[in-house]
Amino acid sequence: MDMQKLMLTIFAVFMMSMYSQAQNNATAVGDSIIFEKIVHDYGTIIQGSNGETEFVFVNKGQKPIILNHVSASCGCTSPDWTKKPILPGEKGSVKVKYDTDVLGSFTKSVVVSSNASNPNVTLIIRGNIVPRATARQ
Repeated sequence: MDMQKLMLTIFAVFMMSMYSQAQNNATAVGDSIIFEKIVHDYGTIIQGSNGETEFVFVNKGQKPIILNHVSASCGCTSPDWTKKPILPGEKGSVKVKYDTDVLGSFTKSVVVSSNASNPNVTLIIRGNIVPRATARQ
């Protein structure tokens, strides 16, 4: 029984060591694409308002980042993004435009796929659109 406890303890220490090493490696290289924010809350806005926002990111890695694909969760959200490779230390962006003619609360996502060590990042936009007549009262 004591041998089993010893082996279990050794195994646990080994696994913790491997986990720690993996974390250190990830930290050393860094999540190569780091966004300044991943959620944009429009708050309550008037129907027909400007639905544009920009998500800025920095390449914290050691190799150029290429955004392979950026996709929105619905047709009411249009993304546009930096197409050229982003060198280490440089910034890029994903611009998102939401159709503010659609009334009510919304939460939409935009998935950014790249060659970074964190290859898929989900950006969120949310808010509540009220009719023009409501805003005038």
